[in-house]
Amino acid sequence: MKYTNRREALLLLQDGTLYRGFALGKTGTMGGELCFNTGMTGYQEIYTDPSYYGQVILNTTSHIGNYGTVPSDQESSNVKISGLVCNYFSNIYSRNTAELSLQEYLERSGIVGISGVDTRQIVKHIRSRGAMNCVISSEILDETELRIKLQEIPSMDGLELSSEVSTKVPYILGTEDTDLKIAVLDLGIKKSILSNLTHRGGLYRVFPARTSFSEMQQWKPDGYFISNGPGDPAAMPYAIETVKEILAADRPLFGICLGHQILAQASGIPTYKMHHGHRGLNHPVKNMISGKGEITSQNHGFGVSEEEIKDTSNVQVTHINLNDNSVEGIRRKDKMAFSVQYHPESSPGPHDSRYLFDQFIRMIKEERPAYDTASAYKLS
Repeated sequence: MKYTNRREALLLLQDGTLYRGFALGKTGTMGGELCFNTGMTGYQEIYTDPSYYGQVILNTTSHIGNYGTVPSDQESSNVKISGLVCNYFSNIYSRNTAELSLQEYLERSGIVGISGVDTRQIVKHIRSRGAMNCVISSEILDETELRIKLQEIPSMDGLELSSEVSTKVPYILGTEDTDLKIAVLDLGIKKSILSNLTHRGGLYRVFPARTSFSEMQQWKPDGYFISNGPGDPAAMPYAIETVKEILAADRPLFGICLGHQILAQASGIPTYKMHHGHRGLNHPVKNMISGKGEITSQNHGFGVSEEEIKDTSNVQVTHINLNDNSVEGIRRKDKMAFSVQYHPESSPGPHDSRYLFDQFIRMIKEERPAYDTASAYKLS
């Protein structure tokens, strides 16, 4: 299927910068925080990742849509992004297993987008000026009217979003005939994280974001997993309190991305809004325990304060980002708890970091005697 009518669309940034291009997806107006992802593939996984809820995604790779869409690539039940910005948008796809073109997929999902803009220039602009809100429209082509729409979009700083994308009721995954039970606090979890957990055996009960520790503890789990998700971790006192209680009970805990930031907050370490965040499949990370490097998949706009960790005796930095030395992993020295900022499930992305899931299961099974610097971060 080829373009039959190239409708005009506008992209207006919070600082007043305006771009003109061609409409894609649904005709309409949508906005959110503009952020860019450097991945060369995996666009459907990105668009359905709950961590992107409320954000407009700019794909830096030049061709988007060229392999269509399939249900198995979804990381949640539906598209979570607020809008899409790309350079060349293709309605022709090469994958013979694809069920829909990306255009059809976005139309059905109600997503507004823009193509035909200089994405390299926009990325340079964001890298210089920082992440900011934007609005895309293929129905409002008046800049003054768009500015009014842009002012209605809330800032991501201070925004609580996990409760909007989390499951509404608990559900069970895994093997019933097992002696390993793990409670999962869903702050916006990806399907591939659950797949990586269940692949390692055990029974998993996934709880809504606002579930208390006492409610989860009634199920008598052996360990706790705190998921990824969208929004500002500092705006989530309910999750911070839950993790504090898990730590106080000295139960095994593993957190990914937002779960990492919540563990930091629960340990007295503040988080901060990053200048433009880390999003892509090619971010180099160093494991400070093993000394080995990992190429990682990342998606976060908030970070954990390195300076505050230096003043904290019970928290150790386990991983750092080799691009900017930001904190990518921590562990509690006095508890059975660790976390990473990046995405070891790597969907999409390289599989360098999947050993962390094995580490979590091993920690639960072996408990405290084995949870020391020598064994806890041994690569499987």
